[in-house]
Order: sequence, then structure tokens, then C-alpha cells
Amino acid sequence: MDHIVRAMRAIAEPTRMRILCVLGRGELTVSELTRILGQSQPRVSRHVGLLVDAGCIERLPEGTWVFLRLVSDNAISDLVGAAIAAVPSDDRTIGRDAERLELVSAERATNAARYFRESAADWDQIRSLYLAEDAVEQALLAAIGEGPFERMLDIGTGSGRILEILSGRIAQGLGIDLSHEMLNLARSKLQGKSNCKVQQADLFSLPVAATSQDLVTLHLVLHHLANPEAALIEASRVLRPGGTLALVDFAPHQYEFLRDKHAHRRLGFTNQEIDGWLQSAGLIVSNCQALAPADRPEGQPSLTVKVWTAKHKGEAA
Repeated sequence: MDHIVRAMRAIAEPTRMRILCVLGRGELTVSELTRILGQSQPRVSRHVGLLVDAGCIERLPEGTWVFLRLVSDNAISDLVGAAIAAVPSDDRTIGRDAERLELVSAERATNAARYFRESAADWDQIRSLYLAEDAVEQALLAAIGEGPFERMLDIGTGSGRILEILSGRIAQGLGIDLSHEMLNLARSKLQGKSNCKVQQADLFSLPVAATSQDLVTLHLVLHHLANPEAALIEASRVLRPGGTLALVDFAPHQYEFLRDKHAHRRLGFTNQEIDGWLQSAGLIVSNCQALAPADRPEGQPSLTVKVWTAKHKGEAA
């Protein structure tokens, strides 16, 4: 009971209540909070520290940055959620904070869009080689099924697109990536989707508990890795018994320029390779679909995308 009382004391202060309301709309840094609240950084940091100590929010280091977000999945998160819900919708202070949050979010989106533009030429060159992305996404959605899924982990989330298209089928989604720039892009795209979060993490040491995820996705990630099998074993570790792993990647090809210019370590994968790795990871392949671009002129490079789904061998709970 003591931790509940400590959390209630932390919440019962106007500035800290404002912080919780703002974080209820998405992750923010302390510097972003200072701009929204109109208070000095030392003062905001002190309030943040009290909320962290009380278990109401958590710090999420990402390189030299630290993001703040509400806790989830415990009694204190229920208490925080109830406190936020109790704030009148017409509260003027909270309304002004929301307006400043929109400005901060717009600036973040502008920065993310700039990074996207600067990288777009490289991405477009690769995308031009395979089937339209919406067709690949529809195939992935069909392979995964309607769900619903309680917890999802998107490994190598990049722009957060896979979380975005699956947000309506999941209760909670987490995307992990090593790239700070891509995570900023993902945060911009996922603004307003409170059931989706992203954080910086290593895919070979996932920041979630074993057997905790109902759905794990890897979308065009595996070909960048020096050890794809190890990544699949780690993905299997966090998948619950009966859970689903969905994998999207390229069939074997001979385009060395992707290795030279775009850091592709592997030039696609055979079914035998993927099947063997999944079996070694304790998974059973349930489906594999090949998506080849149609009407490609003879001699023009093209990539076949493959969508694999697999189930954890353990029995569902």
C-alpha cells in the first residue's frame, strides 16, 4: 500500500499533474516539457524526479537524449490514468499545455520529415525494385490475421509504419530500433496512437520479458544483420507459447549494389534458410507467400518480397 500512497502524494501537485496529462499524449524529453510548461529546466527536472521515484513515469535513455513516458501495466498506471481522466476537458491550463504540445510535435514532425527527405532517394531506389508497399502491407496483415493481440513487438521498427498499420489490432505495441533519427520519425508518425511506443534497443537483447509478446514482427530487417539466426532466436525468446512471428524480407537475388550502397549484408534468403532458423528458434512455419513485381521489363532489376509467419511451438495459454 505504501507505493500507492507515495504515488498519490506525487500526483497531488499542479505542475506534476500537468506533466502527467501531457505525457498521456506521448513521450517527451525534459527540454520539450520545459517549453510546454513554461517553467525552468531545474524546476521541471525536480518534478520529473519525484514522479519517477513514485513510479508514475519512467525514463527512457536514447543516446544522449532521455525520453519520459507514463508507466504501464500496474496498479500505479491505473491510478495515473484515473487522475488524468478526472481532469475537466475544458481546463484552461491543460488546454494551453495541449496547444504548446502541438507546436512541439509539429517541430518534431518537421525535423523528421527533413531526415526522411534526405534519405528518400536511397529508399526510393530500393522500393522501385519490388511490389508496391501497400500490397506488401496488405499481404502482411492478411498473414497475421485480425487478432486481436494483447502485446506486439516490432523489431527494427524504422519509421514505425508496421506499428501504425497494426495499431487497430493490438492493445499495446512497442517498436525498437538503434537509430535515433528513425525513432524520431516513428514518434512523429505515431503521434496520437497511445497504444504504440518506441524505444532505442538492440534487437539481440530485447528489452521485454521472455514469453511476453503475442505478436513479433521483423519487416525488411533480417538482410541487414550479420547473424540473422541469433536475431530470430532472441525474437522467439520473447514470444509467448502459441504466439505469432511475422517476417518480411527478400528472396535470394544477385544485386550487389544493395550490399555496396545500402548496407545489405545478405542478398535475400531461401525458404530452407528461414525454415531452418525458425525451427532452431522453436518456431513452426505456418505460411510463406512470395510477392513478385508484375509487368517488369525484361532485364530490369526486381526483387521478390516474401512474407513468412510462424508459431511458437509451445501450447497457447
